[in-house]
Amino acid sequence: MDLSLSTRVQGDRTVIDVAGEVDVYTAPKLRETLIELVAQGSYHLVVNMEEVEFLDSTGLGVLVGGLKRVRAHDGSLRLVCSQERILKIFRVTGLAKVFPIHDSVEDAVAATD
Repeated sequence: MDLSLSTRVQGDRTVIDVAGEVDVYTAPKLRETLIELVAQGSYHLVVNMEEVEFLDSTGLGVLVGGLKRVRAHDGSLRLVCSQERILKIFRVTGLAKVFPIHDSVEDAVAATD
């Protein structure tokens, strides 16, 4: 499966809707989107992963890189994910302690830094 990305502004956050597989082949597309958004001045990002079917270590690395980019501007990167198989990856790698993970985009947008 391919990767589809779309961005939208909701409140004071930029939401990136991610669908499909985030792996070694598709992760560069997500990386470019994150880099472009930060370059445009979007420092508070919400990555909606509700439609992600697969996530590998390359995808995790892209998310960590995005987090470092926004933090350099005192920003934030929140994840939206309620799928157990994807959440398990974040727990096993210890990244569940690094990323704020929310059940819905609304919760992530409403959360204060």
